[in-house]
Amino acid sequence: MLILETIAERRISEAQARGEFDNLPGAGAPLALDDDALVPEELRAAYRVLKNAGFLPPQLEWHSEIRDIERLLQSIEDGSERAQLQSRMNFLLACRSAGRRHEDLRVQEHYLEKLVERLTSRRGT
Repeated sequence: MLILETIAERRISEAQARGEFDNLPGAGAPLALDDDALVPEELRAAYRVLKNAGFLPPQLEWHSEIRDIERLLQSIEDGSERAQLQSRMNFLLACRSAGRRHEDLRVQEHYLEKLVERLTSRRGT
């Protein structure tokens, strides 16, 4: 992949040098990052309210949690705490890979916690 990236970067630089990107429509204007064309029309207002209040749509909450865990893992040195965080991140990634909806995560997390409790209590006896 590095070769393709190098070729692409070189061609972009050459096009810039030739001025091919000068005077493009919208040049110098801010990007429209609030494009919600892919959000169903009936959900747009609700998502906008959530966004303005600092919340993510339910489908993206797990993504934010994964990023938070990644940042924490960079700073935590305690092995058991790192293992717990890594376990949580693996769980979230597995659920994402399986295509499960966010609402299912809470139920699965509860079941997983109960399973761990039961196994831990058996080990202690």
